[in-house]
Amino acid sequence: MASKPYHHGDLRAALLSAAEAELADRGIEGFSLRSVAKRAGVSHAAPAHHFGDAQGLLTALAAEGFRRFQATLDAREAGAADARDRAVRAGLGYMEFAVARPTLFRLIFSSKKPDFADPEMHEAAEAAYRHLVGLIDDMGGGLADVAALWAMSHGLADLAAGQRMRSLAALSEAERQAVLGDLLRRVLPPVSPVAGSA
Repeated sequence: MASKPYHHGDLRAALLSAAEAELADRGIEGFSLRSVAKRAGVSHAAPAHHFGDAQGLLTALAAEGFRRFQATLDAREAGAADARDRAVRAGLGYMEFAVARPTLFRLIFSSKKPDFADPEMHEAAEAAYRHLVGLIDDMGGGLADVAALWAMSHGLADLAAGQRMRSLAALSEAERQAVLGDLLRRVLPPVSPVAGSA
């Protein structure tokens, strides 16, 4: 078993991938370093060597989760017509991420297991929040608007991840996106004449 860790070109990435799969299959309560190591095909000591303990691994996974979350929003926002359109697209990206990775979504937004004082984790979470603030700043809005967009986006994402939005299930994807986009627009401030539209 000792030689297996070297089979991976990037052991850290392999362990994070195995940790995400383990989290999806067993949840937080069933999560263990030993199971992650077995799933990754490495020695039992490998996860502890890289991350220290289960909380260390979950913290690293959550930091990576925030980066993937941000990448999803960035991809959705590409080609936005203006600041409002970019904010709506970000909200839709929030839902896209939650539906595609529900356990990772809950790890970064609902779990107390990650250590938010960890520098890497803190920076990844703060970057996501600064992005949200920037979306509202571009419309000339304030902190109440930041909270409104975050609450609406997160609420819709959580409902979608839990497959609770049954009333929208019968709609086509285009119709569903239009309805969700309309809900997001309802909480956005009007674009200020002095705010940029880029």
